[in-house]
Amino acid sequence: MIGAHVWDNQILAAHRDTNPIPVSPPIPSLSSNLSSLPIIVSSARRLSPRFGFVPAAVLRRRRCRPAAAAGEICPVHMAKPANSIGRSTPRSNEGMRLIFSAVVGVMLGYLFGVSFPTVNITKLHFPSSIISYIEDRNSGITTQTLLNHAWASANRHNKNNSDSTSEEVPKIYVPTNPKGAERLPPGIVVSETDLFPRRLWGDPSEDLSSEPRYLVTFTVGITQKANIDAAVKKFSDKFTIMLFHYDGRTTEWDEFEWSKRAIHVSVRKQTKWWYAKRFLHPDVVARYDYIFIWDEDLGVEHFNAEKYIELVRKHGLDISQPGLQPDKGLTWQMTKRRGDQEVHKVTEERPGWCTDPHLPPCAAFVEIMATVFSRDAWRCVWHMIQNDLVHGWGLDFALRKCVEPAHEKIGVVDAQWIVHQAVPSLGNQGNAENGKAPWEGVRARCRKEWEIFQTRLADAEKAYYLSQGITPPNSTLV
Repeated sequence: MIGAHVWDNQILAAHRDTNPIPVSPPIPSLSSNLSSLPIIVSSARRLSPRFGFVPAAVLRRRRCRPAAAAGEICPVHMAKPANSIGRSTPRSNEGMRLIFSAVVGVMLGYLFGVSFPTVNITKLHFPSSIISYIEDRNSGITTQTLLNHAWASANRHNKNNSDSTSEEVPKIYVPTNPKGAERLPPGIVVSETDLFPRRLWGDPSEDLSSEPRYLVTFTVGITQKANIDAAVKKFSDKFTIMLFHYDGRTTEWDEFEWSKRAIHVSVRKQTKWWYAKRFLHPDVVARYDYIFIWDEDLGVEHFNAEKYIELVRKHGLDISQPGLQPDKGLTWQMTKRRGDQEVHKVTEERPGWCTDPHLPPCAAFVEIMATVFSRDAWRCVWHMIQNDLVHGWGLDFALRKCVEPAHEKIGVVDAQWIVHQAVPSLGNQGNAENGKAPWEGVRARCRKEWEIFQTRLADAEKAYYLSQGITPPNSTLV
């Protein structure tokens, strides 16, 4: 500091000799002046930490203007003491440490990452309790526990893969899988399902004490509640009970204990064939040996479901119905109960109604009010049901297309018979138009659908024969 002070005085003396103007007393020392300018020095350090001196340009000129007016010399050209040259400030040291730490962190992170095996996120096997953890954070399972489990599982999987082969694994493609599932390994494909209710807890393999073997469906309204209650009680726990509610009223059925175990589907103003097409896909009901698709207005006093199944199996019937009491609700002679036999498969109709004794309505024919299908027969019939033809009229004449020989596989079970009560409850779901009652509009729609279905089936068969280069039969109308 002494050398700097002498140097400052020499400058002032030379200035006085060449410029004889009044000046203020000599500046005691550069250090004292710098201590009086903390803001300037601090700014200089921020601007030039590398070179270790204070540039004259950063000294604020407003501090010099009053002195210049009085004839004083403003110390704008004074440099830092020589012994401070080359020193770094504390702020610059701190910045260098931060930069160094960041670089080291990046390098360590990279080295740490490449030292671990590649993990495919689709191969992380989280424990089954992850859903419970999400729903209840107090379940005792922590995020760390879940990640540890997944990481260990992935490591084991990768180790097994690396031990088996180092070559790239070919992509899976199995053309025999169901459409859309070709990229899945066959062992994971589940193409069929069921209607068995499952628990929300416990071991899945213990959900069912026994599996129902048969399915019975009723399309119902609340006005037939008592009748359906009597019908359901004819079916044991070997049957799954399914109700299709065309009036939208489901809660009223809870008074019956069996209703709490049944499956309820509710869409207003729809028929049983509309429901069947949408909710009884063959892959959904594939676990059932037989499917009963029944109306709601059937008396079952003389009917036993399990004995019915025994007779169906005994006589090899894939499509069947119980015999109808002769004096009520009878349309076709084929469905009339015969008291002298267990099953019948042919009948005599009115003159001129049957062009062939093996064709409907004299054989290979049952009505659609109380039809029972085997699993295989239903798979065919389901595909024949039209999406827009909801009443099913004409379908009973075409059932023979799904079994062979039809006159042997379709029949009526006389030993287990029912009563058709002929309650026009579904007709009341129509709309009154042009002065006609609601049921009249429904009946007109039924007849129209029969015509449409006949035409579609005939056209489809004709198109098939022509595509095969075969002359179509004279008539394939049903």
